[in-house]
Amino acid sequence: MHNSRSCNGRHPGNAYVPSQFAQAVTRAAYGARQLPRVAWYIGHSLVLRELADTVRQREKPKARRRVHTNAPVPDRKHIYADMAKLFLQDLANVEAGIYPVPADHDGSLLALIRRSRVFFEDLPNIHRRREGRAHSEVLSETTRGTRPRYYLQNFHYQTGGWLTEKSAELYDTQVEILFNGSANAIRRQALPQLHEIFAGRDQRKLKVIDIGCGTGRFIDALKQVWPKLPVLGIDMSEAYLRHAMRYLRRYSRVNLSVAKAESLPVANESQDALISIFLFHELPPKVRRAVLHECARVLKPGGRLVLVDSLQRGDRPDYDGLLQLFPESYHEPYYRSYLDEDFAALAVKCGLVHVRDVPAFIAKVMVLDKPASC
Repeated sequence: MHNSRSCNGRHPGNAYVPSQFAQAVTRAAYGARQLPRVAWYIGHSLVLRELADTVRQREKPKARRRVHTNAPVPDRKHIYADMAKLFLQDLANVEAGIYPVPADHDGSLLALIRRSRVFFEDLPNIHRRREGRAHSEVLSETTRGTRPRYYLQNFHYQTGGWLTEKSAELYDTQVEILFNGSANAIRRQALPQLHEIFAGRDQRKLKVIDIGCGTGRFIDALKQVWPKLPVLGIDMSEAYLRHAMRYLRRYSRVNLSVAKAESLPVANESQDALISIFLFHELPPKVRRAVLHECARVLKPGGRLVLVDSLQRGDRPDYDGLLQLFPESYHEPYYRSYLDEDFAALAVKCGLVHVRDVPAFIAKVMVLDKPASC
């Protein structure tokens, strides 16, 4: 799709192929890969909604705090329309040559079915924690002191928190269902911001860190564009890194390491780019600041930090109610402070410059640069 001959030249046999045909082929390939997986995860989301309604009807009413909001909450039609805009932007990035038609390596149909079964089997455990506000099951005498206290929680009321093999296996299914199959497309919106600073440079000589890389889904997207790019992925979960190692074994020049975002294991001014996805809303305010200072430390002058995370209050007023309600269903203890965090002001204090924010459905891409004159 990115070979100029397929757009402007002649193929063997002197048969002229117009650019409209190449565009149609690209769009067909994109649709063939994205539409089935979106339908798969939307189907799960609808089943999940029905199960939740059934549970509410069967259980006796409980006297517990009900949270309401006067801010707008988008309905399902509104959400699907905005999700469609995300995929149109994703396709536009492909057609602009920023990245190829994405290959979402979800595994075989049997693997998808198995993960789906495990996901639904685990729902009663999540429901029990949600009803009991049990969010510290992973904090024990064994785990205490092994990781920062803020990390030792059952975020999303998830079984195992971020610490177990089962959690790592379930994570991507859970996130894609939450985002109706758009999580990978959201992650890919970081790629144009990297393309902007990588263009014309030897990818083999660049240094990049994915901070909080989890199961490696963004590194996968990154390597599809720049296969020779050296990438370091760091995370505090050994289980998630083991999962990422298996998932990314098709690629070379990928290193994974257990480390904290607030203490990156690299030298001063050694990195061309840093990426962090869906991490900052799960950090306490003090840690957010520490991580940004650490990013400024390791970035080369002229380097770039790309953050992909939730919308904040006021970014999309029509979503403000949804953002306010989100932490009530999913244990997200630092989310409310994130909603009002001023990242442009924090960037200045850290020696970074806030370049732009780019919307990405219910998320956004924040671009922070280290001035070349530093």
